[in-house]
Amino acid sequence: MTFQGFDFDTWLSLPTSILLNEAWRVRRQYFDNKIFFSAPGTKGYENEYYRNNRNRFVAISLTGTSCALNCDHCQKKLLHSMLSCTTPEKLLDTVKELQAEGCQGILLSGGADKSGAVPLGPFMEAIKKIKTWGLKIIVHTGLVSEEIIAGLKQADVDQVLVDVIGARETIRDVYHLDYGPEVYQSFLDLCQQYQLEVAPHIVVGLHYGRINGEIEALKMISNAQPRHVVVVVLTPLRGTPMARVTLPSVEKCGRIIALARLANPRAQLSLGCARPAGYERPLLEQFAINAGVNAIAYPSPETIRLAREMALEIEFNDRCCTLADE
Repeated sequence: MTFQGFDFDTWLSLPTSILLNEAWRVRRQYFDNKIFFSAPGTKGYENEYYRNNRNRFVAISLTGTSCALNCDHCQKKLLHSMLSCTTPEKLLDTVKELQAEGCQGILLSGGADKSGAVPLGPFMEAIKKIKTWGLKIIVHTGLVSEEIIAGLKQADVDQVLVDVIGARETIRDVYHLDYGPEVYQSFLDLCQQYQLEVAPHIVVGLHYGRINGEIEALKMISNAQPRHVVVVVLTPLRGTPMARVTLPSVEKCGRIIALARLANPRAQLSLGCARPAGYERPLLEQFAINAGVNAIAYPSPETIRLAREMALEIEFNDRCCTLADE
């Protein structure tokens, strides 16, 4: 693997204050002062500033609550928050009903098979048909084959999402897959080859709360030069092996966000929805703003007030943060 144009080692050695200052300078260089606050329908969001419409953008699991990998950080629990559509017919009927209720877009996700891929094959014709209805479609794919990537491009989906992991031991111990990080580089390369827009995600602390491979993941993402990059933070879930892990400090998370901005200066950078509640949430969001993000999912009221104090132009929406600028 080759990495282009950014000296990670030099930047890693610098104090956090310098990283943040440089990240903010880069953001101002390439973007205006608008910031997007996203609140898709995965959960309700209401405060003095905004209330979301949970029917406007809906997450759907194509496997119900089933997953062959049973990853240590999730163990199928995240699938319970999604609508279940386990057949193409059910998917078509459900989306038709959602659209009649005002739905404008969907996230298609689900559990993975033994190869680490969401089993999208049986749904491809249904996805193509739904796209003709005028909805936005983003797909959380896992490590799907080239055939599926080509099919998603043909279906004209708006984006695919993938968690990029930079450490072999994390892939093995958390995802229970016998792969090296190069599989993610290959996936990103295939998406580029098919001109399929990909929004790679980095999960900070995915290896039982440790920083392990996040910088290697950033290198792969930087090499692919995507239009969107998302940083999220491990959320310890009750009943999983990671329920009681110690999370990385907010400062460490903020440094990774700043590095993501510096290494991808032209990308729309988001602090995504997956991050623990109560985990110094306003402070993490403050780091994210100062590190030059373009979008934050489900921001706290304190963060909204900070954005106003910084004279940022705020735009709320009910879409996933990777679609915030559309």
